[in-house]
This record gives sequence, structure tokens and C-alpha cells, in this order.
Amino acid sequence: MSRATALIADDEPLLRSHLREHLARLWPELEIVAEARNGREAVELFDVHAPQIVFLDVHMPGVNGIAAARSIARRAQIVFVTAYEQYAVQAFEQGALDYVVKPIDAARLADTVQRLQARLASPLPRPSGAQGSARDEVIDGALDDALAKIADALRERVATRPRANLQWIKASVGTSVRLIPVEQVAFFKSDEKYTLVAWDGGEALIRKTIRELADELDPERFAQVHRSVIVNLHRVSQVTRSLNETAELHLAGRPEVLPVSRSFVHLFRQM
Repeated sequence: MSRATALIADDEPLLRSHLREHLARLWPELEIVAEARNGREAVELFDVHAPQIVFLDVHMPGVNGIAAARSIARRAQIVFVTAYEQYAVQAFEQGALDYVVKPIDAARLADTVQRLQARLASPLPRPSGAQGSARDEVIDGALDDALAKIADALRERVATRPRANLQWIKASVGTSVRLIPVEQVAFFKSDEKYTLVAWDGGEALIRKTIRELADELDPERFAQVHRSVIVNLHRVSQVTRSLNETAELHLAGRPEVLPVSRSFVHLFRQM
């Protein structure tokens, strides 16, 4: 018997890695033939490798998991990976779909693996002729209905949930990826195509821009003080004002002196 094959699609490399590791323990015979960073790549790689199973993150930039599932349709067993269990469970159970929740729970994934193994071992017979076409239309309709419910629930969840502030910074340090708690960060500073993050453990470069970080960080703790600098306000030890309505910041335990432009100097008038 040939090995079962699968594709994993998630825009977070660490989450792809965690899912792959769990699957390796639960289903050693399963071959991961490709990994995708978004829905568009998932569809393209699916067409190349034709895996039997596709694990799709619901939230991905560009083409999301729902749109990718519509393109793949009944050509594979689809398993959605989601961080939002409560709003999604009912929608997923409407059709021949499965789901796992982030962070990955080994017991829940084991149940999914057992169902997938059973489906692959005993595929439903496909009627021929008009009867087969009618059956296919029913299955397609059920799948479309399930995906529509997921899409509606996803839109409602995104529209109503409070914005969560960024809690961790993923940074490449040598050959490894480091998860840095944001409270340990002293400042961010743009460096050409990258952003320098300085924290208690050292410095590293990340791909997020200053603009993106300004939208995601807790405004009670972090403030943009220059077009290229965001600072942890809890680390500011001294503010030196200049005659040209700018300023410089000194941080506790750091040698750097950071600029404050005219547009942001008002943040420190009471200090």
C-alpha cells in the first residue's frame, strides 16, 4: 500500500513545524509532500503534488484557507487549522470537513488522524452516470454550504473580537528562531529593509515594519517617537530636549540614545 500524502498550509513557520512534528509521532507513515505559506501557494502546490490530505490554516494573507478549500474542493481530505474553536466547530461539522485547533492538541489531532485513516482506507464507491452526477452535486452543495458558514463565522469573529496586542516577537537569531516577550524589548529601530529589535537578551532583525509594529503593540507600553523608532516607555530613564523642538531618549540599562522627532516630542512634555 502506498503511503498517505499531505500538504500543510500556514503562514507561520513555527506552527507548520509543530503540526509536522505532531503528525510524525501520530502517523509516521504519512508523507508531508509540501508546505505552503498562504492559500495561493497551497493551491499551486496541490496541483503539483496532488496530496490526499490538506491541512489549511483558516487565516492566511492573500488567499485564505476557505478560498483555497473551494479551489481544492473534493480532490482531497480537507482539515482546517484554526485558533477560533468556539465559533467554528458548528460550521465545520456541517460538511465532510475536519478541524484542529491552535495550539495543537495531540489528543484532538489523534482523533482527526483516525478519521482520516478510516476515510482513506474505505473510500466511498462512486456511482456512475446520472446517479453519480446527482450524488456529486449533493456533495458539492454540502461542501459549499459548510464553507459559506465558516466564512460567515470568520467574518463575524474578526468584526467583533477586541484587538489583541502583540505579545511575542519572532526573530531569527543565527540559525534558530527566537520568541521574545514584548515586555523585554527596549526599542525597535528600522534598518533599511528590516527592523532592529533590542531586548534584554541582545539584538536581532525582524521583517515587520515600524508601521506594522505601531498598530500591533500595546499603546500603554510602546510609543513611536520617530518615523524609524518605537520605544518601550517603561524603559525611558531620561529625556533631553533640544532647542529645535526635538529630543533624545536615554533608556535604563542601554547605551543607545534615541531620537524623538518634532511630531512626537509632545509625548514627553510632562516628563
